[in-house]
Amino acid sequence: MPFANPTPEQICTLLHQVRSVAVVGLSPQPARPSFNVAKALQGFGYRIIPVRPLIDEVLGEKAYPDLDSLPEVPDIVEVFRAAEHVPEIVDNCIKLGIKNLWLQDGVIHEAAALRAQQAGITVIMDRCMYRDYVQLCGNRS
Repeated sequence: MPFANPTPEQICTLLHQVRSVAVVGLSPQPARPSFNVAKALQGFGYRIIPVRPLIDEVLGEKAYPDLDSLPEVPDIVEVFRAAEHVPEIVDNCIKLGIKNLWLQDGVIHEAAALRAQQAGITVIMDRCMYRDYVQLCGNRS
């Protein structure tokens, strides 16, 4: 069975339920898409948790080198990494009990996404969290 994203209504519901977003691959560079998406999400009221080795903080939030180092389980993990890193990220999400995984535009790994779904994780793949928030449910509170 091929991977399928949740419906737009389900995505909107999810975006209104989650509060903390661990952003894997969040760049400290303002010109990078990950920085701009995370900054916009922060402006919508989400707590951003940067996950990137070798940096101390991004957007005023302490950064962590990997998901294993997080002090708490985030509501959702958003991925700005190349597709070849997705299987390891899925392994960590399963191990840590993370319930939601968002693979940003262009991040596509169908086998890993299906494995995450089979483990009970809600997966959104090849979509932009910022754009979906604005287009699907930004006018809802």
